[in-house]
Amino acid sequence: HFLKIAFGKRFSFLFAWSRITITQTGSIALLAYIAGDYMAQLFPMGDYSSAYYAVGIVLLLTLINVLGIQFGTGLQKLLTSLQFIGILAIVLTGFLVEPSTSVATVEQTATPVLSSTSSISLALIFVLLTFGGWNEAAYISSELRTGSRNMALVLIFSILLITAIYILINMAYLNVLGLEGMAASDAVGVDMMRVTLGDNGVVFIGILVSLSALTSLNTTIFTGARANYALGGDFRPLAFLGKWNGKKSAPVNSLLLQGLIATVLIIFGAFTRDGFESMVDFTAPVFWFFFLCTGLSLFVLRVKKPNVRRPFKVPLYPLTPILFVGFCAYMLYSSLSVTGVGSLVGVAVLLSGLIFLLFTRKRHSK
Repeated sequence: HFLKIAFGKRFSFLFAWSRITITQTGSIALLAYIAGDYMAQLFPMGDYSSAYYAVGIVLLLTLINVLGIQFGTGLQKLLTSLQFIGILAIVLTGFLVEPSTSVATVEQTATPVLSSTSSISLALIFVLLTFGGWNEAAYISSELRTGSRNMALVLIFSILLITAIYILINMAYLNVLGLEGMAASDAVGVDMMRVTLGDNGVVFIGILVSLSALTSLNTTIFTGARANYALGGDFRPLAFLGKWNGKKSAPVNSLLLQGLIATVLIIFGAFTRDGFESMVDFTAPVFWFFFLCTGLSLFVLRVKKPNVRRPFKVPLYPLTPILFVGFCAYMLYSSLSVTGVGSLVGVAVLLSGLIFLLFTRKRHSK
C-alpha cells in the first residue's frame, strides 16, 4: 500500500509479484528445507530426502491452513509452545550439564577462503535471515481483535524477544564448545547436544530445529497468502487470488497457488548445490531491494502527503530511516556480489513480473 502511494501501482505490483514468486514462497521453501535437512538426518530416504520431506511439509501445512483459520492458528499456538519449551531445555543443558565427551572431537571442515569484507557480508546475509519474519505480524493487523493500535508494541517486543533468545542460546553454545569449537562446527546445536547428552541429545536438537522451522513456516504460509489475497483485490487479471472463503476465514486460492510455487522452488533447489543455500541466494537480493524501497518511500510520502495524519511516529527522523536505507543498500550490494547463481535467477523472476504486467495490460486494453 505504501509503495503504491509513493511509487505507483506498477511498482507495488512488482512487490506483490516478488512475494508470490520469490521472497515469500522462497522463504517457505527455505524453511521447509531446514526441517527437511534435519528430518533426513534422522530418517533418510535417499539422495533427495530433504526435498521429499520439504515438499510433504509444505503440502501438509498448506492443507491445514486451507481447512480454516482455527486449524492454522491452533497449530501455530501448539508449535510455538513446544518450540519455547525446547529452547529453554537447550539453554539449561548448555549451562547445567557437564560435557560427557571431549569438545575437541568436533571436526573442522574446509571452508572457502573469502576476503574479510566478503566474509562479513555473507555472514550478515545469513544472520539477518534468522531475524527475519517478526515484521510479518503487520500483515495481519486487520484481523486482530484489538485492531492495529498495538502493532508497534508487538513489533518492538517481538524483535527484543528474538534477540534475547538468540543471546541465551549462543551463550549456552559458547559455554560448552568454546569459541574455537563453535567456529569449527557445521551444526553448533547438534555438536553441543552430542557432547552433553550424547545421541539422545542429537535426536532432540534435530526434532527441535524441525519444530522451529515448522513454526516459522506455518506463519509464513499464513501471512503470505493474505498478501496475495490483497493483490487479487487490486489487480484484475489475478482476481482469483482475491476470493475469500467466509466459512473457513481463509484465502483458499491464494494458499493453493502459494503452495504450488513453493513446491516448484523446492524442486529447483534440489537440483542445485544445496537446497537451503540456493533459496537464500534466490530471495536475498529481491528482499533487500524492496526493504530499501520501503525505507525510501517514507521520505517520498513525507513530501507527497505532508498533511496526512500519522499515528505511528518515526523516532529521530530523518536519522533513523537514513541509517536503515543505507544498511539496506549495503545488504543489496552484498547479496548480489557474494551469493551464487540463485541471486541472478531471483532477479530474472522479478523482471519477468514486468513482462507479465505489460502482457496483461495489453490484453486488457484489447
